[in-house]
Amino acid sequence: MASLGSEDAFQESAALSLHDLESLHTFRSRSASVSSAGSSGRLQLRQRVAQLMACVEDISSDDEVHEEVCRTLDEAFLIWGKKMKDKWREFRLHLVTWNVGTASPPPDVTSLLQLDSLSPAMDMYVIGLQEVNSRITNFLSDLAFDDPWSIFFMSVLSPLGYIKLSSVRMQGLLLLIFVKHAHLPFIRDVHTHYTRTGLYGYWGNKGGVTIRMSLYGHTICFINCHLPAHMENTEQRLDDFEKILEMQFEEENIPNTLDHDVLFWFGDLNFRIADYGIHFVRESINNKRYNLLWEKDQLNMAKKKEAFLQEFIEGPLQFKPTYKFDLHSDVYDTSEKKRKPAWTDRILWRVKSLCQRALKEDDFSEEEQTISVTLNNYISHMSYGISDHKPVTGTFELELKPLLSDPLVTLSPEGEWSAEHDVLISYSAVPGFPSSAWDWIGLFKVTFRHANDYVTYAWVEDDEISSNEDSKQVYMSAAEIPDMGGEFLLCYYSNNLQSIVGISQPFQIRPNRTLIGKGPAQEENAWLQKPDNLESHNEF
Repeated sequence: MASLGSEDAFQESAALSLHDLESLHTFRSRSASVSSAGSSGRLQLRQRVAQLMACVEDISSDDEVHEEVCRTLDEAFLIWGKKMKDKWREFRLHLVTWNVGTASPPPDVTSLLQLDSLSPAMDMYVIGLQEVNSRITNFLSDLAFDDPWSIFFMSVLSPLGYIKLSSVRMQGLLLLIFVKHAHLPFIRDVHTHYTRTGLYGYWGNKGGVTIRMSLYGHTICFINCHLPAHMENTEQRLDDFEKILEMQFEEENIPNTLDHDVLFWFGDLNFRIADYGIHFVRESINNKRYNLLWEKDQLNMAKKKEAFLQEFIEGPLQFKPTYKFDLHSDVYDTSEKKRKPAWTDRILWRVKSLCQRALKEDDFSEEEQTISVTLNNYISHMSYGISDHKPVTGTFELELKPLLSDPLVTLSPEGEWSAEHDVLISYSAVPGFPSSAWDWIGLFKVTFRHANDYVTYAWVEDDEISSNEDSKQVYMSAAEIPDMGGEFLLCYYSNNLQSIVGISQPFQIRPNRTLIGKGPAQEENAWLQKPDNLESHNEF
């Protein structure tokens, strides 16, 4: 007999037709009101389900009828599942926190980014680093050019179809966000901020860097922190974090930090293990009895006392404390100081709707929750030894109901593209789109690294050649098209929104047949003769 909710029953029910539903007219009415929209329809549906349960009690001894009822319910669940799948989106996020101790990037980060995982690819990578080399010569160089860590992660992730969406740097603190191309049109209102807490707020060796955005209409905020060190500074750490939470974005209509739908808090938070001596701590770690240390972890202790921390969630600490190790080893500190091991490197999150549910209790409706966060993995990575901290990663699944379904701009190349002739781009924008004379359409290689990593571009107003109610056309001259051809994308960049708001499907540019056989030096010389780049016109 089929079992309600069993996987086999669901698979079996997929082959059923709606005729099976109709065959149970003995047990239910064919009232059209059941399918009516709104709350009255849902109420009547609940009443019908209650009637069905009463019928199930009456027929519980009739196996054949019971089987048919179960199959019909399985079909109903299948229909419901398909509807929910259409309405909700799964979004995979991988978050890294690592105090790199002024070191250079390691040769490989495959395991750190779970690039060898059999699970589906990540939709977004969030990478928070602390103690990036910020000596004056390094810092000045990084102001003029991308820092070595940003370049490193871009070189790893851009060939896999990820673009650097945003970054923010404050001395040794660095926060990077990479995202799959397909999500770009649905990520808006990206803003950054930093808060100094070192030397009473005058120095940026400690503090937090923040990136916030709207993701499919949901507000998400990421805060990478480096809080004060040493066992005795728990209160200072808490005070500094409260100050970081109180910071305000300069732009209008941006919610306060705690008003975002989801807030991620991570970094070298520097909380230590109190009271227990170093020998007991190390013995507990050697025996993998980490739970013996949890109650004396300063962050766990603070969460029991501080109301604002109780809203933050963290996964179980089922890995070794991540500080302090001898370099290039998994041996805890053997120096004269012999620092006591501690879980200094942490990842926590807060879901606004869960906080509201706690306040409203029975008044909270499930329909009010349009985003949920599930932690799939929370681990440290012992194989990385470039600093005295081990990196920590959290892999999350966000289930969200998209509040945005269409990109602001849709665009595509017209006809066959080649450097042998001028080419056309067609695009259309949604009504009310806040266009600007400074908007531009960029031609990018499919492995582009960030919004300014274009091959060439066209101004949407200056290079427009036709316009009607449905679409507009912009041209690019043959001189600006890469002679060697290849696979490319078109992206529409909005100056008002400071982000890419439309992206085309990948397409091929045919090589210039008149230049086939010329060497790389000639191709490079031809490129140098093309017009000035966009940054001479527009600062980002």
